[in-house]
Amino acid sequence: MTLSNPLKKILLAALLAGAAAAPALAQVSININLAPPQPQYEVVPVLAPNRIWAPGYWAWNGDRHVWVRGHAIMKRDGYRWAPDRWEQKSGGYYRQPGTWVREVQYVPVQQQKFKKDKYKEDRGHGEGGNKGHGNGKGNGKGHGNRD
Repeated sequence: MTLSNPLKKILLAALLAGAAAAPALAQVSININLAPPQPQYEVVPVLAPNRIWAPGYWAWNGDRHVWVRGHAIMKRDGYRWAPDRWEQKSGGYYRQPGTWVREVQYVPVQQQKFKKDKYKEDRGHGEGGNKGHGNGKGNGKGHGNRD
């Protein structure tokens, strides 16, 4: 099977595009000599019980620091969020991205299962909440209006 010239060009272009995109998946370490400014104050909104706040941080855009606002993220049981930070080493500053850190002392809390009480006063049968069945006019010991 021989491929036509335009088809060869398309396949070659796709192959080169894939090869060029592969290095973009690698983590990039940035070394700069300029310290980031102090973190900005952010008002943390009220969060749903299954969310936590990932605070904002200073990022480097190639020629200056830019503020990246904080945002809510899903909570992970047994982990805590270690926010983005800059570390100073070897005469430069390196940004460490935020990550989940396993809590060593975490003990999972099991949900308690509650049994229904068989002998509850009001079982929800009939009108008026009496113990028996029927229209609620009985004496609470039977099944309705028996004489």
